[in-house]
Formats: sequence, C-alpha cells, structure tokens
Amino acid sequence: MYTETQRFTQWWLWLILIGSWITMMYSIATVSPPTTISFLISFVIGMLLPVLCWQMKLTTRISAEGIFVRFFPFHFKEKFFAWDTLSASYVRTYSPLMEYGGWGIKYSFKGNGLVYNTSGNVGLQLYFKEGDPILIGTQKGEEIKQVLVALGHLNESVK
Repeated sequence: MYTETQRFTQWWLWLILIGSWITMMYSIATVSPPTTISFLISFVIGMLLPVLCWQMKLTTRISAEGIFVRFFPFHFKEKFFAWDTLSASYVRTYSPLMEYGGWGIKYSFKGNGLVYNTSGNVGLQLYFKEGDPILIGTQKGEEIKQVLVALGHLNESVK
C-alpha cells in the first residue's frame, strides 16, 4: 500500500565527509613521505565512510499485514511489525537531536525507544503491547496518516 525510501541527503553531512577525506589525504601526502602502499590503504579507508553513507537507505513499507522497515546496510532483511503487536501507531513531529541524539539508528535513553531516520523531524511512532517503542522517520507524514486511516490503524492511545 505504501513504500518510502530515504537517504542521507544533507549537504552539510557530505561537506563534512568530503572535507575530512581531503584533509586526511593532504596530511598523508605532506606530513611524511608516503609509501605507495600506505597512501593506497589510507585512500581506500578514507573512501569507505562516504561510500557507506551513500549506500545507506531507509525503506519503509506499510501493508495490510503490518509495517516493514529496513535500514541498509545494517539490516540484511526487513524488520516486520505486525499490526496485532502494536498498541498505537501514529505520525508525530519530534526533535531528532533532543530525543535521540541525531539521525541514523539510535536508541533514546529518555524512554523514547529506538529510531530509524535519515533526515527531518516527522516520524511514524509505534508503541507495542510488549517492548520499547520505535519511531520510523518519514518525509511523507500526511501520506502515512492517510494509509493508517485507510487500514484502520491510526491510533494514538498508548497502552
């Protein structure tokens, strides 16, 4: 019924990653005479972080069976949350920095549970009959609300 794929697209993140890589390459080339192998190893290791960030993607699917989420490359397969395991599901605005300490896969020690997000401040909040809550970031909060209403699973009463 609903699918969304998100990536890390913040310009400042890419500026930091590329700037760090350029700084590292410059320091390796100028501080000591690099050997071919040390330069090659540093180059490859320095490229891994930006490539990893480029490959990361958060995919959310909502169907009549439940909610599927996958944060590649950290999840090899989708995580599934069946509707009958939830006590509440709704879309809310949140503070990524204050509630979870940023973006990515994070756990809140303030009782907010786990978050999967890449950017923004809107998410699909899931409360479970058993276990910690989960928040899944979205860029399409209104669309998710409509899907939850259509499926009869927009429920803000937390049990």
